[in-house]
Amino acid sequence: MKRIVLFDGDCNFCDASVQFIIKNDPSAHFLFSSLQSETGQKLIKQHQIPENVDSLVLIEDNKAYTKSSAALHIAKKLDGLWHLLFLFIFVPRKIRDYFYDYFAKNRYKWFGKKEEACALPSPEVRKRFI
Repeated sequence: MKRIVLFDGDCNFCDASVQFIIKNDPSAHFLFSSLQSETGQKLIKQHQIPENVDSLVLIEDNKAYTKSSAALHIAKKLDGLWHLLFLFIFVPRKIRDYFYDYFAKNRYKWFGKKEEACALPSPEVRKRFI
């Protein structure tokens, strides 16, 4: 089963996060699409995600996870000890999302926005973008 990660294609931190996931996901559990892409917009509508969503989205088992829940479900599938972060799922979502929202609100200020096109990934990695 493939899982789809939707991310902010204009965000430098989000792009670095996608690269991190790819590096730590040698089994290729995840496919990727930017929120702004045609595919991303189609998936947002299909899974009834609010159009103004400004967060990481994970679509898994026909269910959409956003914010901290998405990040934790992604971490659960990564190689190494990253899966241990999933233990934070026991922290109430309201608390987790408070910190997620604070970080997300400041990500452009701290990491900037993309101003130019990205480097082209290898053909193997390119297959993971839909």
